[in-house]
Amino acid sequence: MQITNTILMVRPVRFRMNEETAVNNYFQEDIDIKNQTINLRAQQEFDQFVSLLRSKGVDVIVVDDIYERDTPDSIFPNNWVSFHASGTVGLYPMFAENRRRERREDILDVLEEKGFEIKTVIDYTSAEEEGLFLEGTGSIIMDRDHQKAYCALSPRADEELFIEFCEDMECTPIIFTAYQSVDGSRMPIYHTNVMMCIAETFVVICLDAIDDKKERRNVLNHLKEDGKEIIAITEVQLQNFAGNMLQVIGKEEKRYLAMSSAAFTSLTPEQITAINRHCEILHSPLETIETCGGGSARCMMAEIFLPRAVD
Repeated sequence: MQITNTILMVRPVRFRMNEETAVNNYFQEDIDIKNQTINLRAQQEFDQFVSLLRSKGVDVIVVDDIYERDTPDSIFPNNWVSFHASGTVGLYPMFAENRRRERREDILDVLEEKGFEIKTVIDYTSAEEEGLFLEGTGSIIMDRDHQKAYCALSPRADEELFIEFCEDMECTPIIFTAYQSVDGSRMPIYHTNVMMCIAETFVVICLDAIDDKKERRNVLNHLKEDGKEIIAITEVQLQNFAGNMLQVIGKEEKRYLAMSSAAFTSLTPEQITAINRHCEILHSPLETIETCGGGSARCMMAEIFLPRAVD
C-alpha cells in the first residue's frame, strides 16, 4: 500500500536554524528573533498541524524531543528512520553531525509498546564514516505499489547507497539530479521530497528542476507507465514547498493531501482542482518551521507501515 493512516511526529524543544545544514539547504533563512521565540513558534505550528491531522482521523504518534540532545532539526524524523510493511526499519546516515543525535532507539520501543512489530533493522549509518549519506524518505521517494524508488542525487543522497537500499527493499531505482537556482547558479536540491510527492493515483513534481532531458524523460516514463496523473509545479512553487506534501488516510479510509499553507497558497486553481479530483487538501501554517528549518509538512511526518503484532 502506498499510503498509511499512522504517522510519527517529533515535537521540537530546541528548534532553530541549524547552521550545519544551511551549507546545502538553500531553503533555510536566518530570522532575527531569539532561538527561544523561534522554538515557541515552531511548537505552536507543530501542535496546530497535529490537531488538524487528528481532526480528520489520522493516527499521529507524537514523541517529544530530548532537550539535552540539542537537536534543532528533530522535527524532521523522516530523514533518520523509515518504517516498512515487511516489519523492516531503516536507519539512515545523516549529513549534519548534530542531526545524528536525532536517532533514538526509545522511539522504536514506543512503537513496539503500541503494538507494532519490528522484525528487522537495516542500519546504513556506518556510511557516515566514509562521508556518504542517504537521508531517509527525504532522499528517497517510494512508490510502494509499483516497487520503485526515486532519488535526486545530492550531497545528502549517495548513488551507491541508494542502490544498496533498493536491493535491500527489492525495488527498482530511478536516479536523477534535481536543481534549483541559487544566486544565478544551478545547485542540487538537498532532498528529493521537496520537488516531488508520489500519491496513490497522482504525483506532484517540479519537472523544471530536472535539467537533464534524458533523466526527465525517464522519470516521466516511469510515472506514466504506473498510471499516475502528473501535476507539474514551477520552481517558484517548489520554493514555497509545493513539492513537500504527503498523502495520508483519515477516518473511513478518506484520502487527504497534507501540506503547508504556503504550499497551498502557491498553487493555481487548476492545480487545486486536479488534486481535489483525487483527494481533499489539508493545509496548516508552518512559516517558522519552513523559514528556519528549510523543510515543510512532508518532512515532519514519518509514515508507519509496520505490521501490527499478533497476540
